[in-house]
Amino acid sequence: MMERQDLMSLLLLAALWGASFLFMRVAAPLFGPPALIALRVGLAGLVLLPLLLWSGEWRYFRSHAGPLALMGVLNLALPFLLIAWALLSLPAGVGSVLNATTPLMTALLAWPMAREPLTRRRLVGLLLGLSGVVVLVAGKGGFIGDRNAGPLPVLAMLGATASYGVAAHLARRLLVGVPPRVSTCGSLMVASLLLLPLAASHWPVAAIPREGWMAVAGLALGSTAFAYLLYYRLLARLGATRAVTVTYLVPLFGVLWGVLLLGETLRPAMLVGALLILAGVAWTQGVVSFGRLVKNPR
Repeated sequence: MMERQDLMSLLLLAALWGASFLFMRVAAPLFGPPALIALRVGLAGLVLLPLLLWSGEWRYFRSHAGPLALMGVLNLALPFLLIAWALLSLPAGVGSVLNATTPLMTALLAWPMAREPLTRRRLVGLLLGLSGVVVLVAGKGGFIGDRNAGPLPVLAMLGATASYGVAAHLARRLLVGVPPRVSTCGSLMVASLLLLPLAASHWPVAAIPREGWMAVAGLALGSTAFAYLLYYRLLARLGATRAVTVTYLVPLFGVLWGVLLLGETLRPAMLVGALLILAGVAWTQGVVSFGRLVKNPR
């Protein structure tokens, strides 16, 4: 049984990661994706850097500079840019639901990258998740802004989750024995350096209102720096299997913040699509199965 303190931490983490889509939905049109993501990774990296130096773990960064740079691109810079661009046209809730396809993409890439077989369970889970994406696109999922954008924002979100999947498989091979704080802080600092020229050339000309800067602060400090520290604490206390249950809670909070704070409409297509995607994730990870449902109908 999970202790109350750990349950509250898990809910807080899901709320913070769910809020990242709210913050990006507010700030992306004001800053533009390059400047916004450069601020996100740069500020978060500066917050975590003193902790890394104080812990004495900096030596790992020097010996793993190449892999950390690769993680900075595949796990941060590229997917964050794609998500921020997608949220110029997608509601925050839809973005958070599509982001939940990350475990599905990781499972799909398991065969070509890790030589893990595409089992029947994984195939069923992938098909369920894909059907959820189709429902979101067919129902328009509450698209905003440029209604002629078509499926491109959705494809950008799927590209981001695929990038996460590639990074996850590479990290298992290239960052063995590297403490999580090192991999996160190191990749954040590398990502910020890589994005700096792009952000400088795309820096917004118009003055940014206060709510834009507040969204950046919430995104970088709350949904990135503090959220990662909270995640590491949960990993240490609960283990990876139980900590990963946050995957199922993030879309719920993403949709909730969008409805409550941005006035987004909760459309039937969003609900059905979210259920199918989360069912696919649960099936792929072995949380549910047809046999178990038959044996335990309650």
